[in-house]
Amino acid sequence: MKKMTISRSVLGVPYLLFQLVFIVLPVLVIVYYAFTNGQGEFSPENFSLFFTNDRTIGTLVYSFAVALTTTAVCLLIAYPVALILAKGGYRRSNVLLMLFVMPMWINFALRITALKEILTAIEGNLAFHPFLNTIIGMTYDFLPFMILPIYNTIVKIDHSYIEAAWDLGARNRVVLFKILLPLSMPGIASGVTMVLLPSMTNYVVLDMMYNSTYIMGSLIGSYFSAYDWHNGSVISLILLLMIFVCSFAAGEFSDGKKGKGGVSYG
Repeated sequence: MKKMTISRSVLGVPYLLFQLVFIVLPVLVIVYYAFTNGQGEFSPENFSLFFTNDRTIGTLVYSFAVALTTTAVCLLIAYPVALILAKGGYRRSNVLLMLFVMPMWINFALRITALKEILTAIEGNLAFHPFLNTIIGMTYDFLPFMILPIYNTIVKIDHSYIEAAWDLGARNRVVLFKILLPLSMPGIASGVTMVLLPSMTNYVVLDMMYNSTYIMGSLIGSYFSAYDWHNGSVISLILLLMIFVCSFAAGEFSDGKKGKGGVSYG
């Protein structure tokens, strides 16, 4: 009896259809509305309005400030944590890593609500420190996305490089900045990409922390709520291009990244 064989290309058809329906078509709709006016005619006016409107530029600057601060704080916390977990010699390092990831299993709204209650008990009124509370909420939300890629990169670094540096008389500070940090750059780049751009659009944290200032995500939502699909699509498309550029710069599109010294990163 002849066996029925299914090629890999056939198995990929459902995934291809999913991409076309839920990724490609929505992006094409955004592109269409971004480059057309209310009459459906081609017009670059939407882009010119974006870059000449004080409201959108101010929102973009504030969003960058929130995103850069959140990313910097996450990196300052995540790198030592990932380094200790990966090279600290703990038998249960995977369990400790899971403790940092476990909050992600809880509903996002519940986590931010609990954090809001804690900050309210400390500060009394969250409206007094809107930017600070927003950074705390963003950091709490995105910290695991910074820890995981850095940990996965550091744990793959051959320990013989560190031992060789110690044998040659290098101090721990030299080992950190001359060996570990350069070899862990792929993980850092991946973590920055996963935190920087999402924190520009996560307006839920601002709303729950009583921050009345708009960021890009809330601005997009206000446009679509007012049925202004053209300006909303322009901002969405600009953010999409920013994600593409940052991912390309971080090497996310390359196959089989390799670090210095022959250490490979998957």
